[in-house]
Amino acid sequence: MQAFSVTIFDPPYAAFVQTGRPSKEPRTDFGQRLLAAREAVGLSQAQVAGQLGITQKAYAVWERYPVALRPEQIEKLTSTLHVTVEYIFGRDSAKSRGKGPAGKLRQVFERASQLPRHQQSKVAEFVEAFVNQHGKPA
Repeated sequence: MQAFSVTIFDPPYAAFVQTGRPSKEPRTDFGQRLLAAREAVGLSQAQVAGQLGITQKAYAVWERYPVALRPEQIEKLTSTLHVTVEYIFGRDSAKSRGKGPAGKLRQVFERASQLPRHQQSKVAEFVEAFVNQHGKPA
């Protein structure tokens, strides 16, 4: 009898596995808007924190607890997340976008941003290789 190996690339339960430790505290409304905006642009907490010049742990507090931000932090935050100040503070329900409906490519990337992180990296590698081969150099 010959032995053979079976490899499962994406187990069906992987999409439901949460990363990190769940918090016992519910998010504030401000934190919910930060989370939604961050996920919409496909950034991790560490990436946003790096652009803001703070630690990931400090940014995680912003998404979970009431915080007081300095004006320059608000400016960097809205720029990084591509949202308006009004959206961040709950005065405007719409995020800042270009005029007209979202393009097909944007819609595909928004759906891809909902995939698990390891699958997102595969999509990014494929798109980057394709653009490097067929697009203009950066």
